[in-house]
Amino acid sequence: MTTSRLEAFSDGVIAIIITIMVLEMKVPHSADLAGLKPLLPVFLSYVLSFVFVGIYWNNHHHLLHGARDVGGGTLWANLHLLFWLSLVPFTTGWMGENSFAPAPTALYGVVLLLAAIAYSILQRCILARLGPDSHLSRALGADLKGKLSPVAYTIAIPLAFVSPWVACGLYVIVALMWLVPDRRIERMFAAIERDAR
Repeated sequence: MTTSRLEAFSDGVIAIIITIMVLEMKVPHSADLAGLKPLLPVFLSYVLSFVFVGIYWNNHHHLLHGARDVGGGTLWANLHLLFWLSLVPFTTGWMGENSFAPAPTALYGVVLLLAAIAYSILQRCILARLGPDSHLSRALGADLKGKLSPVAYTIAIPLAFVSPWVACGLYVIVALMWLVPDRRIERMFAAIERDAR
C-alpha cells in the first residue's frame, strides 16, 4: 500500500484533535478583558498542546515522505500513535481547567511519553521495511532527539507532583527541541534530488 492513504487518514485525525482542543476553551460570560483571566491556564495548555500536535504532524509528514510503502505493522503502529495523540485534548483540558495541578500535569506527561514511544515504534516499522542501508535510516542516524524526549518526559512525570511548573518547563524544552522540522530528512531529500539531476 502507498503512504498517501495513511497520510491522509492521519492528517484528518490530527485536524480533529486540534479542533477538539480549541473547543475546550469556553467563551467568558463577561465582556471585559478581566473575564479572560480565568482562561489563561486553559489557553496556555492549549498553546503547548497545539505546538506538540503540530510537531507530530510535521515530523509524521517527513517520516512518511521517506517511506516507499506501508505494511500491516506500519498501519497498526500509526494507529497506536494516533490513539495517544487523541488523548491530548482530554489531558490538555484537564490540566488547563485545574491550573496545572500536579495530577493532571503528570498525566499530560504520561500521554506525551506514550506518544513519543508510539512515534518511535512507527519510525522503526518504517525503517524495517526500508532496510538499514536506506536513505531514511542514514538520515535519522542515532536519533538523539528521539531518545532524549522520553527521558525528559520520564523525569517530568514524577516531578509534576513536586513542582508542576518545572515539569511544564521540561515539556516546553522538549517542544522547543522539536520545533524546527527534522532537517536530517529534508537534507536527505535535497541530496537525492541533486543526485538525480
